[in-house]
Amino acid sequence: MCGIVGVVSNAPVNQLIYDALLLLQHRGQDAAGIVTQQERKFFMHKAKGMVRDVFRTRNMRSLPGNCGLGQVRYPTAGNAYSEEEAQPFYVNAPFGIVLVHNGNLTNAHALKAELFSTDHRHINTESDSEVLLNILANELEGSTRGGVLKPAEVFAAVRSVHKRLRGSYAVIASIAGHGLLAFRDPYGIRPLSLGRNGDTVMVASESVTLEGTGHEFERNLQPGEAVFIDLEGQVHAEQCADKPALHPCIFEFVYLARPDSVMDGISVYQARLNLGEALAKRVISTVPPKDIDVVIPIPESSRPSAMQLAHLLGISYREGFVKNRYVGRTFIMPGQEVRKKSVRQKLNVIGSEFKGRNVLLVDDSIVRGTTSREIVQMARDAGARKVYLASAAPPVRYPNVYGIDMPTKDELVAHGRSVDEIRAIIGCDALIYQDVDGMKKAIGSLNPAIVGFDASCFDGVYVTGDISDGDIARLNERRVGGSEENQEDSSRLALPNAEAA
Repeated sequence: MCGIVGVVSNAPVNQLIYDALLLLQHRGQDAAGIVTQQERKFFMHKAKGMVRDVFRTRNMRSLPGNCGLGQVRYPTAGNAYSEEEAQPFYVNAPFGIVLVHNGNLTNAHALKAELFSTDHRHINTESDSEVLLNILANELEGSTRGGVLKPAEVFAAVRSVHKRLRGSYAVIASIAGHGLLAFRDPYGIRPLSLGRNGDTVMVASESVTLEGTGHEFERNLQPGEAVFIDLEGQVHAEQCADKPALHPCIFEFVYLARPDSVMDGISVYQARLNLGEALAKRVISTVPPKDIDVVIPIPESSRPSAMQLAHLLGISYREGFVKNRYVGRTFIMPGQEVRKKSVRQKLNVIGSEFKGRNVLLVDDSIVRGTTSREIVQMARDAGARKVYLASAAPPVRYPNVYGIDMPTKDELVAHGRSVDEIRAIIGCDALIYQDVDGMKKAIGSLNPAIVGFDASCFDGVYVTGDISDGDIARLNERRVGGSEENQEDSSRLALPNAEAA
């Protein structure tokens, strides 16, 4: 999962892209990059770190031009700690192309071999985004055959790209001297939205990016659709996939996206309220509401669900944890002691909300379970009589291969275990999970046009239909933290939005 943005304007875009990346910071904090285009020349700056740390005044001055793009990176594969893995990526032919990508190609290994043996292109990093860039460059070269690049040729190239790629991808590319190209995979797994402000056109991962920079949100790109924005701001759009079917990643609504975003016609905030309503029914069947004194969310993305649950059950909703916003997400931290230390640094209890009470803690999801166990213990240490834990999402039982750095099966606390076995590991008095069908119905009811969801980490169904156990094993080898050496340092990859452990 990353955050991407692209802009075409009649004024300099460097500050606008910087502001947009700040609004996307929750989608990645490992690295950030911006590239601008002026008179067929690209100007780029990228580095490891958060947006405010990567870009200084001198860097911004060196990014002239009225067209550009940017990315904040959350690494799931390749070398997470290499400066070379930061995006955008650049290739000089044809035309000169820079690209940013949100997602994960599940056939990147095979494509890399094709690029070397058939297309005679060299890949210099372990990033699947560089593979994607070279696939796009090769198809653009084939569609134009050295001629003038027109929208029809761009869309023909994207059609060919769709036929070669597997997995999830939302892409924005700047083509020197021509304009900006954006497209989305045929299942629409990763999000992409379009908006404008006068003569300025912006494409970004989330609608909040558009609205927060003064643009009017117009629409989401459809699955398989490509949009080409020329340097005059003219927008051309065409469906480039043979059988597009909208299956957005359901984890975006559960946890990843900002609550003030609208994705594929669904308010993320309303989706989380609906999850709380569905979860309330599950709680009633497990713990009588009279046995619960207070509902307390585990900050932050669980708050809407917890509030709605408390309202429906007629139980007091209270804040019991204060979050240090400068310590990030912990669900991808591999070492137990590292996670335990991070949780204590990240959350502090308000003891008066726990002492002598039966508390129901509400979290958005539970991945490894280590953080949940630590939080339950913190509640007990603060004097809670009983600690119940409810998850607004179902058990996470399967790895994610579409751009979220979910652990391997063996690291998932729910894999191969019953709910009671998980409860014993976490140490709570009762554990209540959302069910898969309830989750899909709660969110899907907000937009009947959605065919389905990628809910693979919950139900093991991979919507692209091409994932085997061998594929998952190979992808895990590329996953950040896949080696012991990487695991020692991967606590640096935590993101700032919320808690998913």
